[in-house]
Amino acid sequence: MADAWLVVIDHQRIFADPASEWCAPRFAETAPVVARLATHFDDRVLLTRWLPGTNRNGSWRAYFDKWPFADRPDEDPFFDLVPTARDLTDRPTVDVTTFGKWGPELAAVTGQYPHLVLAGVATDCCVISTALAAADAGCTVTVISDACAGSSDENHAAALQVMGLYAPQITVLDSATVLA
Repeated sequence: MADAWLVVIDHQRIFADPASEWCAPRFAETAPVVARLATHFDDRVLLTRWLPGTNRNGSWRAYFDKWPFADRPDEDPFFDLVPTARDLTDRPTVDVTTFGKWGPELAAVTGQYPHLVLAGVATDCCVISTALAAADAGCTVTVISDACAGSSDENHAAALQVMGLYAPQITVLDSATVLA
C-alpha cells in the first residue's frame, strides 16, 4: 500500500459530539486508530468534511426538513474538524456537500485511479457512499473496519458487509492487518 491514500472521512464535531443527533456512538474509539494509520501513510493523508452548502433542491429539501439542526452555515463550528484530526495532515480539507466524497476534488489530489484507504464516519452513510462511488470510478478501495464508526453497531456491521460484497474492488480489513 505504498502508493495508497488514507482518506479520513468527516472527522467533525457534528459526528463526534454526543449532544449531536448525528453522533456516531463509537467515534471516540476510532480516533486513535485513525491517528496510527495517518502516521503510517505520512504525507498521503486527506481529510474530508461534509458541509450543508445551500442546495435545498430535490431530495435535499426533505433531508434538511428532517434534520433542521444541521441546516447551518458552512462556517458553523459544528462542522469543524475534531482536535484529534487537525494535525493529521498539512493538506487542506476536501469539503463537499454530498455524502460520497469521491469526485473531482479528491481525484485532483490522488489521481484518477488511486488506491484509497477509507476511515471515518459514518460507515453506513458517507463511508459507504464514498467507497461505492470510488469503486465505480475504477479506484481500488480498502475500508478499515476499526477506523470507521456507524450510526449504530448494527448499521456499521451491515455497511461493512455490503461493502465486502464488492471484492475485489472494495476490501474490508482491520487496522492491524494494514499496519503489519
